[in-house]
Amino acid sequence: MTKSELTQALSEELSLPLATGSGIINTILDAMVETLVKGENIEIRGFGSFTVKHYDSYTGRNQKTGVETKVVAKKLPVFRVGKELKEAVNAGKK
Repeated sequence: MTKSELTQALSEELSLPLATGSGIINTILDAMVETLVKGENIEIRGFGSFTVKHYDSYTGRNQKTGVETKVVAKKLPVFRVGKELKEAVNAGKK
């Protein structure tokens, strides 16, 4: 599902104009991004949680040339699926 498909589904479910549905989706996603940028966690019960994982810098190696290179420290968002979502997806299997 894409962002536009999600917007369409929200608009149809709530009988809203497409522009209003798009504004709601953008507001939710913007709030989530702002929260993760601040280094805070997001927990949506029954769905999952988003956290920011910190990776230290390290020395990497180019597999083709063998040249060593320094990889800078970074932070990446990580999603962990919730129990209810995991069970729902597994129940859908045949």
